[in-house]
Amino acid sequence: MPLRPIYGHDPIRSRLGRAILSHTLPQTLLLVGRRGVGKQRLALWIAQALLCERRGDQGAPCGTCSACAKVTTLAHPDLHWFVPVEVTKKGADADKQVDLVEEALWEEMAARRAELWQAPAGMASHSIASVRLLARSLQLTPAMGRYKVFIVGDAERLTPQKGNPEAANALLKALEEPPQDAFILLTSSDPDSLLPTILSRMVRVSVSRLPDSVMTEFAQLELETKDARRVESLVRSADGSIGRMVELANGGSTVADGNAVSLETLLKRGGSPVERYARALAQTPFQARGGFTGLLDGLLVQLRARARRGGDTQAVVAAIAQVLETRELAQGNVNPQLLTALLGDELESGRGGS
Repeated sequence: MPLRPIYGHDPIRSRLGRAILSHTLPQTLLLVGRRGVGKQRLALWIAQALLCERRGDQGAPCGTCSACAKVTTLAHPDLHWFVPVEVTKKGADADKQVDLVEEALWEEMAARRAELWQAPAGMASHSIASVRLLARSLQLTPAMGRYKVFIVGDAERLTPQKGNPEAANALLKALEEPPQDAFILLTSSDPDSLLPTILSRMVRVSVSRLPDSVMTEFAQLELETKDARRVESLVRSADGSIGRMVELANGGSTVADGNAVSLETLLKRGGSPVERYARALAQTPFQARGGFTGLLDGLLVQLRARARRGGDTQAVVAAIAQVLETRELAQGNVNPQLLTALLGDELESGRGGS
């Protein structure tokens, strides 16, 4: 089954297409933007344009050639898509670990061919074995065309802990002098968590939220949502993020969003410090790379929606600033349980959650 078509991001695609056509596209790109806005789908579009056999006069992929078809079914031998995975088996040596990661990636790609994908599991990551597999694949000669394209999605998962940067350092070596026939595309909703040495070697491309018109089209065509009120509700709640819309359509809230709802509800009721600290202790200690960042993003969506509805906007704006500050602090080596407790105290004292 082919991937769903790309939605939106027309200005970025136009610029990137012209760069591809004029052979001026940088070999290393970092696509940054909020979670679920379509960064990896845009990266796949770039890969399709690079590998296309008959690209158009604006550099866009034709969509009909053999190479385009293989990209959209994730079967092109020169497309290497790395996503965070959680390997449950243990390898006896480095080579075995690489084989296990390759197996996990094949399974993940099979799932993504069949359905709209969602955010990776909280403990999934790009391990040192994943980067070794990437480095090994970089040395291969392109099988079909002139180039090979590497996509590293959710690149912030390269460093689950600041004190354990082996995977990021290994990727750095690959970025220093990539082969002339290779393009490396990283995507991240949290670029500040990447090593500065990685950031310095990437050309950053900002991927903005999608307009409501594009979100509406996606809900109607891809989610087959016909009820106008349901579509309106999804568009409003998703706030320009297709990934968030898919999560909402598939069962309401994500785990992280559910935590955000519970946290805001607790603050709205004026919970006691004991209740707030109990909520804090329930947070996963996986730094800010998974559930905790999702919690903060979910809370920001709700606060911004409240700001649009009016009322005590000063308190809501102050609450948004507090959440953003907490998100920045979370990129350091700070326990999310402590940050949640502090955020709860700050919001309660300012009544930003009410």
